[in-house]
Amino acid sequence: MSKVRLAIVRQKYRPDGGAERFISRALEALDDDSLDLNIITRSWQGEPKPEWHLHICNPKKWGRISRERGFALAARACWQREKFDIVQSHERIAGCDIFRAGDGVHRVWLAQRARIVSPVQKLLADLSPYHRYVMAAEEEMFRSPALKKIICNSLMVKNDIMRCFQVPEEKFAVIYNAIDAQRFQPATPAERQQARASLRLPDEAKVFIYVGSGFERKGLRASISALAATEAHLLVVGQDKQQARYLSHARALGCEKRVHFVGVQHNVIPYYHAADALILPTLYDPFPNVILEAMACGLPVITSDTCGGAEFIVNGEQGYVCDALDIVALSAAAQAIPLRSVDARMGDAARERVLPCSPQRLAGQLHALYQQVLRQA
Repeated sequence: MSKVRLAIVRQKYRPDGGAERFISRALEALDDDSLDLNIITRSWQGEPKPEWHLHICNPKKWGRISRERGFALAARACWQREKFDIVQSHERIAGCDIFRAGDGVHRVWLAQRARIVSPVQKLLADLSPYHRYVMAAEEEMFRSPALKKIICNSLMVKNDIMRCFQVPEEKFAVIYNAIDAQRFQPATPAERQQARASLRLPDEAKVFIYVGSGFERKGLRASISALAATEAHLLVVGQDKQQARYLSHARALGCEKRVHFVGVQHNVIPYYHAADALILPTLYDPFPNVILEAMACGLPVITSDTCGGAEFIVNGEQGYVCDALDIVALSAAAQAIPLRSVDARMGDAARERVLPCSPQRLAGQLHALYQQVLRQA
């Protein structure tokens, strides 16, 4: 039987990215020699696998729109020339067979962002040629007759796309991301103590962890505001050009000594081990991998109803879900989370909830999806 030539389209391929982890976990788990894997990309970071075929499409660019449009044209020309059996795009490019909606719907994100920016910033976003380009590209892709399937990593995103573009339900496959539950495990008492000692966190303190770069979208300001009214500590893992602004916010609320910025970490596990819960009141996020990681480490999660991860949480069982900007509700949720050393039931329920999200399950779902698409060809 001849191999299926699958092309994955990703403008910047970096091994630690969410979309890339989705791709690599799925393909490693498939591991049945039935796929000939091709990556269409502008640039590749890290070590490419020898059995993967790279197609570099790096046309000149003069700005954001030129970058997006240039790559879209070059990628489409590449897949039309190569005549792949399946083209799975992680970018908004019309003509692909499968689109993975890893970033959700752009207009929904802009509507959420409008809740926190000034009227002038909102007007600039409304008039922005870049945002108009992205929304037009999104619309063209979702309405393209070539599009056979849309992979969503949450029901939230599926519902957003159906509402905004009237795409029929049969085009969707909701496939949650995978988590390696052997690698991400709850801390033993000794591991917890060691992690806290190395970060100079008191043993008896309640500690929340926030993981993510792009502090505005992922709700760091709301996290700091919610925890200011408690005695809890906050570990901030990630980076942002505006970090000084968030430090000033903590200082203004009198909690700067309890907010610890530790930057980007290649191994986040010791930081999860130091924490009692994850807080991530994101303005809009399809389903961040950090929620799966934290839950696998036995941490309850406080997140927002505009985060796909909320689908894995029943209030009071695996954590709490509230509006991204509701500081009173976020603070009440933080106070209701127990210390893991005192009561681990909520954290254990969180881990139990993500255990089915194995790479093998993801591989099986993708394999079935590819077979479906091939039958439609």
